Amino acid sequence: MVNSLDQLKQLFIENNYCPDDRTVMAVFLALKLKKPLLVEGPAGVGKTELAKVISKSLNRPLIRLQCYEGLDESKALFEWNYQKQLLYIQTLVNQGSNWQDIKKNIFSEEFYLARPILQALTAEKPVVLLIDEIDKSDQEFESFLLEALAEYQVTIPEIGTIKAKHIPFVLLTSNNTRAFSEALKRRCLHLYIDYPDKERELEIILKKLPDLDKILAEKIITFTSNIRKQKIKKSPSIAEVIEWAQSALVSGQKDLNIDWVQQSLCVLLKYEEDIKTIMPKVASLL
Repeated sequence: MVNSLDQLKQLFIENNYCPDDRTVMAVFLALKLKKPLLVEGPAGVGKTELAKVISKSLNRPLIRLQCYEGLDESKALFEWNYQKQLLYIQTLVNQGSNWQDIKKNIFSEEFYLARPILQALTAEKPVVLLIDEIDKSDQEFESFLLEALAEYQVTIPEIGTIKAKHIPFVLLTSNNTRAFSEALKRRCLHLYIDYPDKERELEIILKKLPDLDKILAEKIITFTSNIRKQKIKKSPSIAEVIEWAQSALVSGQKDLNIDWVQQSLCVLLKYEEDIKTIMPKVASLL
């Protein structure tokens, strides 16, 4: 049980996550109010990582549903185990059973394969359900989620309504590629995570890489902060900054020199056009 904001923040810190006060408050309220939490923000600022840390901090299993265009309930909720159904039918036919008797049981819980949402609702202990990058899914799927998010239950026509054995902690993430309906927003608490300020990003990097020299870490943050101000296709995420800092560490860098920075931009930037944009500006950005 989490009984206070300070306790939750301490659990995050113990699991190598450096949250700001708004994040701690949003997660705490979502826990206490038993409401889903919709976390929006640029790619790579730690939204998915937050779900993983909540799972560790609460000692709950993490069930993840990765969203994509065309995702439907058969991949998110359940699908029928057609092979098992066919074997069942063949067995009963061989035993002389008639169709009226066979079809009574063929669409039952025994014959479906639970997918992430149904797994979360039927789990024997509370879980964390991560619905990742929901903005990549279609509006039809968003509408399908409303019952599960509001009432922690789903209705399957052949079976009926299945209610949650234990209410899961539901976290939805979005990279802001599309707007959501008011119905979805109304069912969730909202949290926006942006790129951290320099002080907090320094804290995050040193937490992840305790062997990294603090002065070098400060220079890394200054450089990447300046890159984020440029007009490029994709700004460096926190994860990519940590990887770049780790690259400096394993390369034995004591300082950021222009040659090493130019050669290692492939770690920090993911598009060749961005690298070409930043390459001639390295000296001034440092």
